[in-house]
Amino acid sequence: MQNAQKMETIEKVIPTKSPHFESSTLNLAIANSWAKVAPFWPLKNLIAVNPLAGFEDLPFEEALKQGQAYFQQPQLPEEMLVVNRQSIKWLQAYFDDGQATMAMPGRKEGFLKAVTALMAFDISLSPSNGKTKTWLKNLPSSPQAIIGECLLHMGIDKDNYDLFLTLMLTTLPGWAAHIQYRTAWADTEDKAHPHKVTKEEYLAFRLIITCLLWPEAKKLIEWHQNALHNASASASVSRIENTERIYRENLLDALSKSFVEDKHSKADAQLVFCIDVRSEPFRKSLEAQGNYETFGFAGFFGVPVSIENEVTGESYHSCPVLLKPAHHVKEKPVCSPDKCHNRYERQQGFKRLYQSLKYNFSTPFALVETLGPISGLWMGLRSLLPQTAQKIRRSVKQGINPEFTVTSVIEVIPFDDQVEFASGALKMMGLTDNFAPLVLFCGHGSTTQNNAYASALDCGACGGRHGAPNARILAAVLNSQAIRKALLDKNIEIPQGTHFMAAEHNTTTDQVEVFATDVPGSHTLALQKLKIDLEKACAQNTLWRMGELGEKSANPSLHAFSMSQDWAQIRPEWGLARNAAFIVGPRMMTKRMNLEARSFLHSYDWKQDPDGSSLTTILTAPMVVAQWINSQYLFSTLDNVAFGGGSKITKNITGKIGIMQGNASDLMHGLPLQSVFKSDDKAYHEPMRLMSLVCAPRNMIEKIIKQQTVLQKLFGNGWVSLVCLDPELNERFILQRDLSWARLQ
Repeated sequence: MQNAQKMETIEKVIPTKSPHFESSTLNLAIANSWAKVAPFWPLKNLIAVNPLAGFEDLPFEEALKQGQAYFQQPQLPEEMLVVNRQSIKWLQAYFDDGQATMAMPGRKEGFLKAVTALMAFDISLSPSNGKTKTWLKNLPSSPQAIIGECLLHMGIDKDNYDLFLTLMLTTLPGWAAHIQYRTAWADTEDKAHPHKVTKEEYLAFRLIITCLLWPEAKKLIEWHQNALHNASASASVSRIENTERIYRENLLDALSKSFVEDKHSKADAQLVFCIDVRSEPFRKSLEAQGNYETFGFAGFFGVPVSIENEVTGESYHSCPVLLKPAHHVKEKPVCSPDKCHNRYERQQGFKRLYQSLKYNFSTPFALVETLGPISGLWMGLRSLLPQTAQKIRRSVKQGINPEFTVTSVIEVIPFDDQVEFASGALKMMGLTDNFAPLVLFCGHGSTTQNNAYASALDCGACGGRHGAPNARILAAVLNSQAIRKALLDKNIEIPQGTHFMAAEHNTTTDQVEVFATDVPGSHTLALQKLKIDLEKACAQNTLWRMGELGEKSANPSLHAFSMSQDWAQIRPEWGLARNAAFIVGPRMMTKRMNLEARSFLHSYDWKQDPDGSSLTTILTAPMVVAQWINSQYLFSTLDNVAFGGGSKITKNITGKIGIMQGNASDLMHGLPLQSVFKSDDKAYHEPMRLMSLVCAPRNMIEKIIKQQTVLQKLFGNGWVSLVCLDPELNERFILQRDLSWARLQ
């Protein structure tokens, strides 16, 4: 009986001929629908994004209301749930990135062709009478034509094209966000992947399935209008504003009491860290160990490049997603490339052999019988003695493929570009004189096991990767005598006795690895002392971090390392949770303050920026990225189901690209519960919008805002608040929503 009803429904929607529609109206509706969808990156390089980025043109309060109506409805119409279940299974199959044993056929033909070619054989979509197969076969070749045809036969008026197409996206928002990433943000190497798709194809796909399973989907419009009518964000806005007010008052009060004069004494060493909030407490711990000066700068160190490992062949973009790499830099091993490559191939050969035995239909049972006891022992070790397991794994790996150090081939970067990268970075961070004998560029990354969200803990400024390669490049550039000579023309004189080095801060363990290459003998003792003090800073900061995680141990450093190796650990670190402020100014402003790892610290000296160009870059790039991060944490805390990733305990990885809850949910496109909550019902992160504090003359900031549309949008619509610490007037001002200033006491 059900099949008969289903076939009758399908026959109603199968058109006899293609309708005529206005392509310009439809194309505009398609563009408008996608404009409301924020992108979401795959697991290999998770980037923080504001899930309501598509509504940033609206005041914050209205955007929350719209977000509630579009994304936070606890229950979709049952018919839409059926459409979603059918959509998810095809999306999983097509976009799988190596997880499936057998790949979906026809993917090189593109998304829509591949899927529609196989839909005809899906009995849940195609009854045996053949009418649906005929319709699928005779669909127009153009995705736009298919969209128009489906809209007509579901009775959608032109006035509702925008809304209905938007609902086709927002009723399955995780997958829509992934398509937005693939079509608008993906690296060129990702776009060359056989999983080709366009925005029009995705919408056509959603509409085809909706036509077949719910031809009365026009009812979705009324459902949404009711949801919008009942939506209210006033309670959330009130809580957020109250939290922000208390935080702002406390921060400004502490700031006025802690300001110290810069004595300009030469430091024993200067270290440049990423502006990441996790760098701030480590910087404070290091400064307490001796005469060290620290700076904050975006973790790609002003070097927008793509990186390729010459041995493994791995290539990726190592710069903020707002930028495109200017150059492709290879990292080559210090040892013989052939020797290193042979070792790597040997390791990969073992992996391929294991995979072939595991998935071959004739060998899995024998493999289990043979390796079962060993695997059981290994699982026990990893669960009960993670440190021991890590030592064993490292020893085995060293025997097969020993670790090797790498150097960056910077010759591919033209000389003039090297000069610009060097001068731009030094000027923007305010390090143009009084250089210490040792200057370290300290990137950062994380180390965790069995963590699908691992890349979310790495450097967002490096595209969700580790920051060491960029640090190595800038250090090598600045150690060049030719570059130093050219910098004299830009009023930057680097003493002969200054040596630049690269390092990397592991945010999970607080260990700092220093890449000591070609260090002059005269700097050996200073470097040894610095390494000792870095270990002391590690111990001090880890003690504080373990307390924040609720962990007690007689040896916090060892405990942090153990957590980084524990494959059952759901919270190896807090990441950027509780981030709240973006502070732009000299370190003397905040050196005596306990900022509690809540502030992005960007070094800046307005006196070295007469035209405001550096401040413009800081406010339109690092601050925008910080706002993305802040928004992701805010919304993942407000609603961890609609905007977050749900619990790590019940997650499943799909296609190696994203997370589902259960076996057929939408792609979860936010942070997991454990990243923002202490327990199931007690939040650790405080939901609040980013507050920017800038130490610069008010008229300079005002001029920049007038020139930058993105700043007018973020400040004017209340997504970011701005406080000016005017050093000329010695007064503080807060920017109002109408972009006028109000004096703060």
